[in-house]
Amino acid sequence: MGIDILVPVLSRPQNVPLFMEAVANTQEPYRVVFICSPGDKEQIKACQNASDTLIVDWKPGRGDYAKKINYGFTQTENEWVFQGADDIRFSPLWDHHALMLARKRGKQVIGTNDLHNPAVKRRLQSTHTLFSRNYITQQGGTLDSTGIVFCELYDHQYIDTEFVEVARRRKVWAFSRESIVEHFHPHWGLAPFDDTYTKAYRDTPADYALYMSRMGLATRNGRSERYRERQEARRAALLERGTRR
Repeated sequence: MGIDILVPVLSRPQNVPLFMEAVANTQEPYRVVFICSPGDKEQIKACQNASDTLIVDWKPGRGDYAKKINYGFTQTENEWVFQGADDIRFSPLWDHHALMLARKRGKQVIGTNDLHNPAVKRRLQSTHTLFSRNYITQQGGTLDSTGIVFCELYDHQYIDTEFVEVARRRKVWAFSRESIVEHFHPHWGLAPFDDTYTKAYRDTPADYALYMSRMGLATRNGRSERYRERQEARRAALLERGTRR
C-alpha cells in the first residue's frame, strides 16, 4: 500500500520546505508529486530540489487546480491518492487514522480534518481528501466525467465540495476526525492573502452557481443566497486586508 500525495502549486516556493517537513509525519510509504505551471521558475526549482515534480503544458487559467490534480492522477500509480496543497500541515498518524477508517467502514473516500472550515468541523465536507485509485478508475470523481478526479468546469471553488458530495451520494465517503491535516489559510488568519489566493477567489459566485446547478440543489427560503452573500463579504474583507499589507 502506498499514497501518492499530489500538490498543485503556483508562485509560493517558500512553502515547499514547510510542506516537506510536515509530510514526513506520514507513516505509510508515500510519494510527493508537486505539479507546477510552466514559467514558474522559482517554484519549479524549489519543488525539483525537494521531490518529484511535474510541469504541465498549460498556463494557470481557469480550472488550473482541478486540471493539475487530474493530470497528476494519470502520472502516478499508488493504491491511494491524497489531494494536497502547499498550505497544509500533516499531523502525526494522519494517514494511519484515515486508512484505518477506510478499512473498518469499507469506504474509498476519506475526509481529513483541517481544524478550521465550518463544514469540515461539522463532518460534512473535506477540503483535502484521501481516496482510492480504484474508486476513480471505476467510477470517476465527478457526476458526469467532466474531469477524472475533479470537475474542470469550475474556476477554482467548489471542486472539492462536488467531489465529496458525489462520494457521499455514492455512499463511499467517511470523515476521520483524528486524521488532522491543518489548512493554514487566510480565512483563519494563518497566512497572508497573496496573489495565488486572490486568483482562487476571483469567480466564486459563478462557481457557487455552477455547483448548485450541477448538484440539483435549490435555494430554500433564501438561505443559500444569504450564505453566499456572507461568504462574499468575508472574502472581500480579506482581500482588502491583504491589499493594505
